[in-house]
Amino acid sequence: MTVSNLMQVESREYYAERLSMYDQEQILSFWDQLDASQRLELVCDIESMDLLQLSGLSQQRETRNLDDLLDYASAPNAVRWGRCDLGFSQKQAFERGVEALRNGEVAVIIVGGGQGTRLCYTKPKGTFPIGPVSGDTLFRIHIEKLRALSARYGRSIPLYLMTSPATTAGTLEDFRLNGNYGLPRHDLRIFEQPTMPAVDVDTGKVLLDQPFLVALSPNGHGGLLEALQKTDVLAEARYRGIKHFFYFQVDNPIVSIADPVFIGAHLLSRSEYTLQVVSKKQPQDRVGNVVRSGGRTHIVEYSDMPEHYASLRNPDGTLKFWAGSIAVHAFSLEFLERVSTVPLPYHIAYKKVPYVDLKTGERVDPTEPNAIKFERFIFDILPEARRSIVVEIDPADGFAPLKNATGGKADTPEDVRAAMIALHTRWLRSAGVQVAENTPVEISPLYALDVEELQAKVAPGTTISQPTYLR
Repeated sequence: MTVSNLMQVESREYYAERLSMYDQEQILSFWDQLDASQRLELVCDIESMDLLQLSGLSQQRETRNLDDLLDYASAPNAVRWGRCDLGFSQKQAFERGVEALRNGEVAVIIVGGGQGTRLCYTKPKGTFPIGPVSGDTLFRIHIEKLRALSARYGRSIPLYLMTSPATTAGTLEDFRLNGNYGLPRHDLRIFEQPTMPAVDVDTGKVLLDQPFLVALSPNGHGGLLEALQKTDVLAEARYRGIKHFFYFQVDNPIVSIADPVFIGAHLLSRSEYTLQVVSKKQPQDRVGNVVRSGGRTHIVEYSDMPEHYASLRNPDGTLKFWAGSIAVHAFSLEFLERVSTVPLPYHIAYKKVPYVDLKTGERVDPTEPNAIKFERFIFDILPEARRSIVVEIDPADGFAPLKNATGGKADTPEDVRAAMIALHTRWLRSAGVQVAENTPVEISPLYALDVEELQAKVAPGTTISQPTYLR
């Protein structure tokens, strides 16, 4: 029996009195037209909302003043192989990372609760078919990497997948239909993040998704902390002997999952929170700016970074704030346990949110941003870390996010598939394979996880002149 089955539905007047305190009576616009089950669903949504918090957030419009942070900021503690290694070599980092993987100390967190609004895709983003030759989905690519890693190092690497009410049902069904993509059931844990109501951008009033449903949205990847509080994920991980988590977002198919070099750098530096970063090419690149200030590391979103700070340069002409976060992190279990109750701030995001017209009862699909979503960011726990570092990678080797629909300016399916083809073409050519220009190629993680493994499987001098999928 669910909580909703036990909930007592009061009169319209009862809820109207509560909602009127926050000027949100419009939520009851269709009350008289609802049947008993629909009223129950609406009441559940009303009871789930923190109206006092929402009222304060809806009035929050000011841009953060970052002068105090950035006036005294510097670049973060960084591993930049060949330039700065923090006292250990890439080989040493690799060996330490392999040791942790073989000891079963590493688990993976994927956040997959986003609604894919910019991608114009109505299913969970993890089900998007992105393989340039195979048509494989993001979920299949990621989980085949996990399976290949487990086979290579002889230990399970459990997957903790965070969904949201918008993606849970579709994700569960996709995994059911695909037999968990071959991942053992005991190595898969799917849990759900919280939601927040979306409000009208002009009035601050809560929107309705249906006459009996509030328009709810996932509360951002920072919702991970609240989700961890409400589940036994951390306790389960500790029981399994997990000491560190590799974290990434579902939309990046070329991420090197649980990369031993990255894991090893995290461990050898005794970092609590380690970030993969890329070197920014332009001051306003659309990545989070990682900075060091006041003895702590912070991320300043590109949209919040004042241009005059973003453009600061070192004497050699390089950007002062060069490190761009790509949402690939490593956390120690002890760190997540310590900060799991830290209240993260909410950030405002202007988005297109379908809603019910209160006058006509018809559903409206806006063509321009009409609503405010409230989101938490996982990197807001970064200043809580007593020690943190960043590890630079080449974006061509690990960063191709799928964000926008075909026709967008960047990060479209076409861009991501091109990045996958380019990466696998480089692997093949490094292995001595001749790949004809403009020939799509794709390599399954179960065939080869990296160029070294590929070299052991293909014969030098092999020629590829037509679309090829190695599996």
